[in-house]
Amino acid sequence: MNKSSFFIVGQHAVIEALKNPKRKVLRVFLTEESKKNLHRQSPNKNLLNEVKVYFKTKKELDKYTTKENLLHQGYVAEIEHLEKPILKEFIKEKNNITFVCLDGVTDPRNIGALIRSAVSFNIDGLIIKERHFPSESKLMYKAASGSIEYLNIFEVSNINSTLKNLKEKNFWVYGFDSRGRKSFTEVDWKGNNILLFGSEGSGLHLHTSKYADFFVKIDINKKIDSLNISNSAAITFHHLSYLKKRVD
Repeated sequence: MNKSSFFIVGQHAVIEALKNPKRKVLRVFLTEESKKNLHRQSPNKNLLNEVKVYFKTKKELDKYTTKENLLHQGYVAEIEHLEKPILKEFIKEKNNITFVCLDGVTDPRNIGALIRSAVSFNIDGLIIKERHFPSESKLMYKAASGSIEYLNIFEVSNINSTLKNLKEKNFWVYGFDSRGRKSFTEVDWKGNNILLFGSEGSGLHLHTSKYADFFVKIDINKKIDSLNISNSAAITFHHLSYLKKRVD
């Protein structure tokens, strides 16, 4: 099956794509300086082996980032999509799984930053509505800083039915809402859990919120209305990672 290709930019995004044996990298565009830096990053492995490499000036590479107003850092690559993991296969014979689920979150920068935090703190996967996932966004890949190569991303057609099915398989769903009665730090986070976050503007959709078993909040200064979703997620992921290390 032929896969569509797209471009990504930025040092970490391109280098981690080259390191990922599951990622097909079709072409790489580098400046002379970025090539030297790439070899310094991986002195024991030729990441450019079997990859078509083209050397360009910084100005020539600017055309790939002008529209998004991004810094390419001398790295541009044309890549193919990864094989999509299958949620029902992933959860077989696994315990103590932690997923993050996004309801109505569409901003590529926020999704990319959240992916970076999820990988940093060992979240097992991201569940997101297929049509809300900006799968070819240069901005998302840049914000993820290469971490998108290491996270299971489950693109689903319907968030509500997915939550319903997971609840039937012994997952607890925790909806994050500033009106929640309980701080998320008061939860023991044992078993299989789903961290459900809504969009910054409207929060969780009413129908989706009906699938939450509990509503929890992040305690912040009362003068501040809310946190950016990627910041909220990072705080939560770090706390869960800390709890897991204490148990281990």
